[in-house]
Amino acid sequence: MAIAVNLYYTGTGGNARKFAREMLESGTVDLIRAEAGNLRYDYFFPLDDPETVLLIDAWENQAAIDAHHASPMMGKIAALREKYDLHMKVERYLSDDALPAQDEQFIRK
Repeated sequence: MAIAVNLYYTGTGGNARKFAREMLESGTVDLIRAEAGNLRYDYFFPLDDPETVLLIDAWENQAAIDAHHASPMMGKIAALREKYDLHMKVERYLSDDALPAQDEQFIRK
């Protein structure tokens, strides 16, 4: 069962987008994606909130998240959060990986 974490980074003056851009351009995102147990690490921008960036961060299990939190990348991320004065809201989800049959009719493949 995978664990997905939605992190909403909010700032002012476009800082959330600047943060995401620096995470990508610095290579930090690539390093995180290469960590054992990482399933997804992608940024999205809500259409109705230009000051927020959504990070969808998914891991195989809690042990993989714990290893990530203990990695040198967390220091880099924390420093960038401070640099851009970002605040966060976090949501955490467990994946059951099974799409109910009754939901299939709503999925266009």
